[in-house]
Amino acid sequence: MHRAYAKINFGLLVLDKRPDGYHNIATVFHRIDLFDVVKLVRSSRIEVISLSGEAPQGEKNVCYKAATLLREHVGTNAGVKIELHKNVPAGAGLGGGSADAAVVLQELPRFWDKAIDEKTLNTLALQLGSDVPFFLGKGSALGTGRGEILTHFELDIPYTILLCYPNIHISTGWAYQHVKPANSKLDLRSLVLEGMKEPMKLVNGLRNDFEPVVFRTHPEVMRVKEAMMRSGAEFASMSGSGSSVYGLFSRKDFATEAATYLQQRGFQTFLTSPDFTV
Repeated sequence: MHRAYAKINFGLLVLDKRPDGYHNIATVFHRIDLFDVVKLVRSSRIEVISLSGEAPQGEKNVCYKAATLLREHVGTNAGVKIELHKNVPAGAGLGGGSADAAVVLQELPRFWDKAIDEKTLNTLALQLGSDVPFFLGKGSALGTGRGEILTHFELDIPYTILLCYPNIHISTGWAYQHVKPANSKLDLRSLVLEGMKEPMKLVNGLRNDFEPVVFRTHPEVMRVKEAMMRSGAEFASMSGSGSSVYGLFSRKDFATEAATYLQQRGFQTFLTSPDFTV
């Protein structure tokens, strides 16, 4: 069994729309202590089943697409049953499906006793989703281009991270249709590194361009962010295109109190301890 860790975004700048229909972005990806479990089981055909949590079944699942792409490239008729134990909410801006797909890409060649080079693996990953290449690596990374041009760096988070999913599914496609690109020369990597020591730099300088779009349509997401700041978060932001919101807390008791408050409103919460890395 393999863990597929979710991510949050520190800043998400939507810079411009490209001729191919995608958008150029800039963001810092960082993994958190929330993960799905992916299990590969012998089978004569490719199949995907979700044993817990919400996830598309069968051919609609990105893991099915990952296995199909791999089978074509390594030249085999072998099958696999992919069992998913879902903990990462879908439509939450946490990359749960992409993380699952990355695990399949990395582990299935060994499962089939086939070899595949890293360059091909990254090419296949990008066909599945703009953030899938990030999940093939380790640590944190600055993502540019569609998010697939990665500059990995060490990012130590000395705060308790409180994540809240307000039970609202946000379509990434819908979010990109409504976002207003705004060019920026902001050095996200430097800002995030400095902000770990001086969080007011994050408050004053970091932005997620999807927040205005999502907050306007789903004001309850904005209220989650406001609740975290009122509860003592040093910084709070929506992750990805939403709807999850995370807060950085220097005091774990404040994070726990905020989590209790949000749970009482029917929302899901998750905590990541300081200095967590994977």
